[in-house]
Amino acid sequence: MVEPARLEPEAKQLAEAIAPQMISFIIPAHNEERWLGRSISAIRNALEPADEPYEIIVVDDTSSDTTAQVAIAHGAHLVQVAHRQIAAARNSGAREAKGDRFFFIDADTLANRKAIQAALRAMQEGAVGGGCMFTFDGTVPLWARLLHPLALMLSRPLKVVGGCFLFCTRDAYETVGGFCERYYWSEELVFIKALKRQGRFVVPKQTVETSARKLHLISVWEVPSVLFRWRFRYHRRDGLDLYYGKRSEDCKRP
Repeated sequence: MVEPARLEPEAKQLAEAIAPQMISFIIPAHNEERWLGRSISAIRNALEPADEPYEIIVVDDTSSDTTAQVAIAHGAHLVQVAHRQIAAARNSGAREAKGDRFFFIDADTLANRKAIQAALRAMQEGAVGGGCMFTFDGTVPLWARLLHPLALMLSRPLKVVGGCFLFCTRDAYETVGGFCERYYWSEELVFIKALKRQGRFVVPKQTVETSARKLHLISVWEVPSVLFRWRFRYHRRDGLDLYYGKRSEDCKRP
C-alpha cells in the first residue's frame, strides 16, 4: 500500500504533466495609449482559434496618459511600476506571469498568428527562445529602407533580432535571471546572448509589424553612433534621448 505522504507529490506531478500550458504575453508600456489597444487586439486575434490558455500582462511604467485605462479596457492584466526602464518593466511583468512560455512584445508591435505559432513550435521542439524580425508600418526614411533588407538577411544566420518580439521558456528566463537591469538600451542583445548559452535560439522566417515612428526622429548621421556606441554607455540614460528624453515623448504624439 502506498503511503498517503507519497501520493500527494505523485498526484501533483501527474497534474502538471496533463495540465494545459499557459502562454504569457508581456507588454511594457510608457505613454502608449495610441498603440497599446491595437497590440493587445492583435494578440487576441492571433490566438482566437487556439485552445491554449494565455494571459496578457501590460506593465505600465510611469505613464501620464491613458495607457492604464486602455490596458484594462482591452482585458489585460495591468501591472503598474515606476522604473522608467524597459528591462525592469519586462522583468516586473515576468514576475507576475503564470505561463511556462513568455512572449515579450512591444506596445507598438502587432503580433500575428504565424509568428506566434512558429515561436510555440520552436519551443516545443526544444528551443530555449528566439525572436522574430519585423517590418515597418507606413513610410520609412531612405536610410532605413536601405539598411532594413540587410538586417533581415543577416538576422537568421546570426540569430540576432530586435526586442519588439522575443520569446523564451520560463525555465530559460529564470536560469539567465531575466533582462539585465544595468542596461537602458540594447538589453535585448544581452538577454539573447545569455539565452544562447542555455540552448538553441531561433529566428523564424515569419515577421511581425512594428511602428516606424522612431526612425523619423533620427537622422542618418546619428545611426552609427546609436548602433555602435561602446556597450558601457548603455548603463545610463545619457545620450539616449530617443528612448528616455524629449524625442521619446515626441514620437508618441499624433
